[in-house]
Order: sequence, then C-alpha cells, then structure tokens
Amino acid sequence: MTFPARYTGNELNAAVVDHDSARASILLAFPDVYEVGMSYIGFKILYSIVNSREGFIAERAFAPWPDMEEAMRTHGIPLYGLESLSEARRFDLIGFTLQYELSYSNVVNMLDLAGVPRLAAERRDGDPVIVAGGPCVANPEPVADFFDLFALGDGEELIVDIMETTARAKEDGVDRDQLVRRLAAIPGMYCPALGNAAVRRVVTDLDAAEYPEKFIVPFLDTVHDRVVLEVMRGCCRGCRFCQAGMIYRPVRERSLPVLCEQAERLVASTGYEEMGLLSLSTADYTGIQELARKLVQEYGPQGVAVSLPSLRVDSFSIALAREVEGARARRTGLTFAPEAGTQRMRDIINKGVTEEDLMSAAADAFRSGWEQIKLYFMIGLPYETDEDVIGIAELARKVLDLGRRIAGERGKAGRVRVNATVSSFVPKPHTPFQWHAQDSIEEILRKQQLLKEPTRVRGLSVSFHDVMQSHLEAAFARGDRSLGAVISKAVDLGCRFDGWVEHFRPDLWKQAFESQGLSPESFANRAYSFDEALPWDKVNMGVSKAFLRREAELAAQGITTEDCREGRCTGCGACFGDVRVRLQGEFGLAASPSDGEGAGTGAGTGGAV
Repeated sequence: MTFPARYTGNELNAAVVDHDSARASILLAFPDVYEVGMSYIGFKILYSIVNSREGFIAERAFAPWPDMEEAMRTHGIPLYGLESLSEARRFDLIGFTLQYELSYSNVVNMLDLAGVPRLAAERRDGDPVIVAGGPCVANPEPVADFFDLFALGDGEELIVDIMETTARAKEDGVDRDQLVRRLAAIPGMYCPALGNAAVRRVVTDLDAAEYPEKFIVPFLDTVHDRVVLEVMRGCCRGCRFCQAGMIYRPVRERSLPVLCEQAERLVASTGYEEMGLLSLSTADYTGIQELARKLVQEYGPQGVAVSLPSLRVDSFSIALAREVEGARARRTGLTFAPEAGTQRMRDIINKGVTEEDLMSAAADAFRSGWEQIKLYFMIGLPYETDEDVIGIAELARKVLDLGRRIAGERGKAGRVRVNATVSSFVPKPHTPFQWHAQDSIEEILRKQQLLKEPTRVRGLSVSFHDVMQSHLEAAFARGDRSLGAVISKAVDLGCRFDGWVEHFRPDLWKQAFESQGLSPESFANRAYSFDEALPWDKVNMGVSKAFLRREAELAAQGITTEDCREGRCTGCGACFGDVRVRLQGEFGLAASPSDGEGAGTGAGTGGAV
C-alpha cells in the first residue's frame, strides 16, 4: 500500500523518539488535515518544548482524509503517531488542539480510529488521558463528554507541568483516575468530571518563553509554508465581536534582539524562502519598522521574503507593506477588514476605523501600484439595520471607483479589482457580544440577498460564508453539555470535516439534533440575559464578566472604547503582576480602575495544548 506524504512522517527536523526510555509521552492531535495542522504555530511550539526535554516524547497525528480513513478501517490500521508509527493508544496522553468548532466531529472520529472510548466516563486503566487546548476551550461544555481535561491559556509552561505530572504519576504507580486528578490540580486545568473552576494560564514574558529553534519541513505544501516569527501576543483594540482579542490579552511583545536571533536560527535550520511576522495585528508591534527593515536587509539578499499577514487600515501599513513586500505583495493584493459598512455600525463593534481611514489607505495602495484589494465584512451584527448592510455594498463600490480613478491616470483602470468577503456574525463566549443571539438562517439569507444586486459591478466580486456552517458554529460556540450526544450521533451518521464545504452535511446534522430532541436554533438564536448563568462560566479566560457587560452596554449606545495601549486602562482584568508593571512603563498606562469583578485576576505563567 502506498500512502501520500501527509501520512508518512520522517520529514526534515522531525523528532527521533524512543518510547522504551520515555518517562511520559503525548500524541499531539490536530483534528484537520496535515496541511492545516502543520501551519499552526502553537502545535510547533508544544512539539519542540516536549521533545527538547530528556524523557519526554511528543508525536503528531492529523485527521485522515475520508479516502485514507476508509483504507485504515479496511486494513485495520489504527490512528498512529507520525514519528514512530506507534498506535495512538500507546501514548500516555493525547492532546487535541481545538481551533474551530466545526472540527468537533473529527475529534470523535479520531478517538474511534485510535480505539479509545469516545466518552471520558467509559475510559479505564490503560486508556490514554485525553486533553484539549486552543481557543475553543473558552467554552468546553459541548465537547466535555469526550475529554478528561481542558488546558486553558498559553501552553509554553503548562505543557511541561502536564508532562512532569504524568511522569511522576507513572513512577508512583497511581491508577488512571488518580492521574486525571493530579493533572486537574495543575493551575489552568479544567476537569469536566470534577467541575472545578479554572483560570487561564498566561505567559508573562515572551522573551523568556521557549520557541522552536527549528521547524519541521514538510514534503508537501502546507497552508502557511514558511518560517514564522511571533512578534507579539494579544490585542487591546477591543473589537467587541472578536474572541481572540479578548482571550489572548494582555499584549506582550518579543524584543527585537530575540526575534532576530530566532529568525537566524529558523532560516538556517529550514531553508524556507519566506518569513512571516505573526500576531493578531502585526502593524501594532512597537518595533515593527526597525524589525522589518533588519529582516529585509539581512535575508532579502539570501532570497528570503518577509510577509505581513495582518495590516491596519491606515497609511502606515501601506508604507510598511510597500517597503517590506514590494512587488510580491502587489501581485497578491492587500487585505483590509472594515467589518461594517457604516460608521454607526463600526462604532457599535468598536472597530476604530473610519471611512476616511479606509479610503486614505486604499488611495495610498492604488497609488503605490496595487491593483487588487480584499475587504472583509460581517453581517448579522447586533443592532444592525438594512441601511448598515447596504452600506457594505456602497463602501466596496467607493473603493473600486477610487481605484479605477487612480489607476486610470496610468491607463490601467480596467485592471483594478475589489474582492469583498462577507461572513455571518457568530457570537462567541468571553466577548461583549456573548449575550446576543445570532440572526436566524432566514434573516442572514435575506441580508445576503440585499447585497447581491448593488454589488453586480464589473471589477467587484462578493463571496459569502456558508450560512449553515456559521449557524452550526454558533450553536457549538454557545452550547452546553447536551450537545455531546448530538456530536456523537452526527459522527455515527457520517459527519466529517464539517469546516470543508464539500464535506459539510447539514441534513445529517439536522437528523442528529432531532435524534436528541434538540435544535441548533435553541443555542445559536437565543439571547442570554446579563444575570443568567452561562455554560462557559466555569472557565475564566482573564477578561472579567463585568468588563464584558460594560462593553456590551456601551455598544448599545454606540460608544467606543479606546485601545488601552494608547490611553487609559479599561479595567478588563487581563493584566496582573509584572505584566501590568511593564505595560505601565512601556505604554504609560494609568492605574487600573476598580472593576468590581475580576480586575487583576490571573494565574501566573503557563499555557495550553
């Protein structure tokens, strides 16, 4: 039998493992295909940290594509680790990274392929302990039946605690139940069976945090096939729909010398010809100009390009992209995310972007030679009106007209393209909009229709996210433990790779919900009151509920909140200890106002799988 490269392992820089001498082992499992999982930097960080320590082993496993799954079942091949081809059941721990709610069916299917009981309550001595981390653990309840433990927050130190605790428990000869209890006692760990409240772990100093000196180099192209430097973690811009901007606070930056050292080691050990600067908003990194200039000067002559995956809607970002990426970026176009079509709506979501900002940045881009601009918008946001929806079409057309006018001066008006992507709002836990309902499927479809006619213009293309996928995502994001039975039934019916349009089966999901007397609407389309207990209340992601409520109330009034790096501390509760001290020193922040709940909460340093 011949396997595609995604299933064979043995890539450059892959770890050489010895299970016989290991004190503890973990299979890092990503519930999507190899090409997606190998692009995730958190996966690489954990892999490097574990394998850099004597006596610890980390291997990788990814969700097999349906054709491979069929072959594995036909020939009795269980899920295995790529490094040693060892069966998944042989590992002490299996750690899943949950990046996206629509990967939940793949998690259950991978447990089936591993020969591990789906339900945590049915596992016995000899079964690996199943752990999950990643942004989806902000609400672990929909998949709580399948996991023994959830790891909350940054992973650099927490993964070491997990491995050490596992090794010592094995040396002490304790049973599986006692191992789970010991792991649950680690700060940052949530155990559904015990129902313990848990607080997210935070790495306070990114310079001191471990980072890989080499990346595995795949034999095939991956989604992000390049060296990646994480320049900073967190964002304080405060977009009220953005979960990442809330749960990854506070902002922490890596210093210039550390980033330059990391770049040198990674380029030398991989041979990659592209280097990406990663963060939620790379242009907000305080040393971005100097860093970009150093990297371009050092690695440009070696044929290594530098890319900026996230840009602000401002002229500074255009100048930066022009200096760093040059002609290469002009071929692929620039991406801006105004998110909403009217200023009223942008104030409600606290986007901090005006139409003037967008038009000025677009003008600079077109004058600098860019002929393609991508725009990201969202519909279904709280307090949205039809005028706000139509404003998306009007704004996109204004950008197109501006580009044609500027390009026309060079005789290239016909080459200008504006591509708008319109997604559906999904209310996420631990955001100011967590209490709001998602629009019904019918309402989202109606709003999409509102946009279709006014955007039928040459040079302007509009694409929409699948409404049913967004609906299911909202149900899982806001759901409770009753959804575990729905997920299990959906897997039995054949649901796999629900984030892939070609494999998504809404008819089977409808059947799965009905089999349990439930509906996705009851989770996605319901609003919560401020005083109501929320399914995810037992996990504390750092930002206080009082702050989120205050932001929700300001949104209803259309009042914005400034970025705390540019003004007064907003009292979100994410900063504590030496993080607060350093932020005050670096950014001149005022003391944190009294918040009444959660201000100053934190859990030392640590992480997530």
